[in-house]
Amino acid sequence: MERRKFLTSAALGAAAAPLATPALAQSRTDMVIVSTWGRDFPGLGTSAQRLSARIEELTEGRIAVQYFAAGERVGAFDSFDEVASGNAQGYIAGDYYWKGKHAGWAPFAAIPFGLTYTEMDAWMKFMGGQELHDKLGDEFGLKGFACGNTGVQMGGWFNKEINSPDDLRGLKMRIPGLGGDVMAKVGASPVSLPGGQIYENLVSGAIDATEWVGPWNDFFLKLYEAAQYYYWPGFHEPGTQLTLGMNKEWWSGLSANDQNLIEAACNEENARQAAETNANNGVYLQRLLDEYGVELREFNDDIYEALGEASNEVIEETRDHSALAAEIIDSALAARDQVGAWAALADAPYVAKRNRFLDL
Repeated sequence: MERRKFLTSAALGAAAAPLATPALAQSRTDMVIVSTWGRDFPGLGTSAQRLSARIEELTEGRIAVQYFAAGERVGAFDSFDEVASGNAQGYIAGDYYWKGKHAGWAPFAAIPFGLTYTEMDAWMKFMGGQELHDKLGDEFGLKGFACGNTGVQMGGWFNKEINSPDDLRGLKMRIPGLGGDVMAKVGASPVSLPGGQIYENLVSGAIDATEWVGPWNDFFLKLYEAAQYYYWPGFHEPGTQLTLGMNKEWWSGLSANDQNLIEAACNEENARQAAETNANNGVYLQRLLDEYGVELREFNDDIYEALGEASNEVIEETRDHSALAAEIIDSALAARDQVGAWAALADAPYVAKRNRFLDL
């Protein structure tokens, strides 16, 4: 066949064939993410927004993400039902908000006297935590990954000094999760409020105290305008993990590659948010002390002992909820003890000796 004739025939054949549809258009899927955090709120809010954008970026637009902050599509505490029902594809929250649906959700955010960030990360990735999260998620049609951590939180803001366990009695305190159950054990009245409602309730006197996160996040809620005393250390959330929870039916329809990319985005943000929080907490604590006259107070040993005893009771009650709750609690505490034993020989004494040497 002559070359010219071959090229002409090939061109005609190509013209007769239908044009290929771009792969992006073929596989594009929408993902609506709802959150329990306010729009553009430094730390929690900006981390959720960053993760949402990162998922779309890593999947090169195959997953088109629409992000809605608390109240923009549904209320903060309605996020779970919105995703479980399939009305949205993902939520970003602390899973302790869902403990009313199953007690097993709470340990995946925080256990009083429980896991720090490094212990939580070890549990989730290498000590059975992710598998148990999947097992619980299956009961609700959900699939989730850790996507952030606030580290050890502060004890909270109080409108009076707390000098003994008796000072906690009758106190109306905003505190969610198992930490709220602990405060009830010592005689306080826990209140569950989304972040966007804390300031107004503290200013109005509807609550007497609140915990939020730490100096960086607390600064931007202006809690220093409503309470004078800032207590440490927190017992209730020693390494609060945040989660991207997804509708499992939607998740199962994704390609393996896009599933891997979502998991990678969550792992990235889990580390990034923890680093960002650590980078900012010291800076904003100093501002709270120097610019706003906040009075820093330490929970004394009597208070901490009372909180510890109450925490043990709450943990036992959580274990008694169901076989799965017991499995989750036992696994988490085993990780705390195993990783914590090493931290007690490595991290803790090193930091204590270093800081004493440097006079920090």
